[in-house]
Amino acid sequence: MEKIRLAGKNRSEIAEIVAELGMPRFTTLQILKWIYVKRVNHIDEMTDLSKRNRLFLGEKYEVGYFPPVDEMRSLDGTVKYLFGKSARDSVESVYIPDRDRATLCVSSQVGCKMNCLFCMTGKQGFSRNLTANEILNQIVSIPESDTLTNVVFMGMGEPLDNVEELMKVLEILTSDWGFAWSPKRITISTIGHKSGMIRFLEGSECHLAVSLHSPYPVERLSLMPVEKAWPEYEIIELLRNYDFSKQRRLSFEYIMFNGLNDSIEHAEELSKILRGLHCRVNLIRFHAIPGVDLKSSDEDAMIRFRDCLNRRGVICTIRSSRGEDIFAACGMLSTVRKGGTRTDILK
Repeated sequence: MEKIRLAGKNRSEIAEIVAELGMPRFTTLQILKWIYVKRVNHIDEMTDLSKRNRLFLGEKYEVGYFPPVDEMRSLDGTVKYLFGKSARDSVESVYIPDRDRATLCVSSQVGCKMNCLFCMTGKQGFSRNLTANEILNQIVSIPESDTLTNVVFMGMGEPLDNVEELMKVLEILTSDWGFAWSPKRITISTIGHKSGMIRFLEGSECHLAVSLHSPYPVERLSLMPVEKAWPEYEIIELLRNYDFSKQRRLSFEYIMFNGLNDSIEHAEELSKILRGLHCRVNLIRFHAIPGVDLKSSDEDAMIRFRDCLNRRGVICTIRSSRGEDIFAACGMLSTVRKGGTRTDILK
């Protein structure tokens, strides 16, 4: 019988297990410490639990951390890790070192339902949501785990389409019985999943990044089918109900496509629809993917766009691209490749 994984469970869930097994209540905090502070791999390593309690716990449960099955290293130092047992049931996460920062880009789903035109994950289709265990494991099980300064949920999938498992992970990351991280170390990226965004904004203080990519609804719809379900104007009005002037930061992601959304008129309109919001805009280069006839804006166009927004009072920066040579850059993650699987190890 396959054992149940403890990693990914929150305090109340561990307390239920402790009660079920007839263990003392204080054992809850002991187990949490071993899983999330000391990050042990085996129940036998929980040495302040009695031998009897370790035996009872180990009959049905395991810690549940597991290493990546493959990795690819970029010339710029970025590392892409693969987790899972098959090409159609696995995910990629990306470690990005940058001077005094070390960021991990985490996946939340196998594939994605949103089918954005410019994204390889969307071309893969949707298989399933990841569990809290599978999401958290990406953070714990890479070799560089102890060096991480930031985590961004910008990998495969739409995080807020898997909001309950996401919220459990955020609770573990930010609670004093868990990783005890500041929410400022964590950013959630979304296409504007309305119900998930409300749940997240009400239940967490982590940063939010919203994918916009055009200030014009019809144009955005051509890039992102979700514009029909969750119009950008509706999402922006929702965001006006929350305070982003203190700890929590709001940003808008804007991929730059040559001749499509990179004109000064686009920048001027973008500044109008964001007027009054305490936010910033991140400009992102488009990274070419198979079967999509779009090209990235050139450097001059991106600079003009950035400068126009800054002059109009909207903080705007150009995000540097990392890991493009190993298909690890924005929009390039996918575990299914045309003509075969991600890697020979999964065939």
